[in-house]
Amino acid sequence: MKQKTHKALSSRLKITKTGKMIKRKAGQDHFNSSETGKVTRNKRRDQQFSKANRKAVQTLIPKSK
Repeated sequence: MKQKTHKALSSRLKITKTGKMIKRKAGQDHFNSSETGKVTRNKRRDQQFSKANRKAVQTLIPKSK
């Protein structure tokens, strides 16, 4: 049987031309006033998936290679 793409995950990540997997930092919606400025600034940046998680993601998104 054909393997299907995990749509919830595929909408939350972007795969670059070179093959990097990029995601947004979690926890940006509310309750941010109590956090330090350093944390707030770091949440503005996109993050790469770690190499440990990349293999698990590739099983959920088969056409990501």
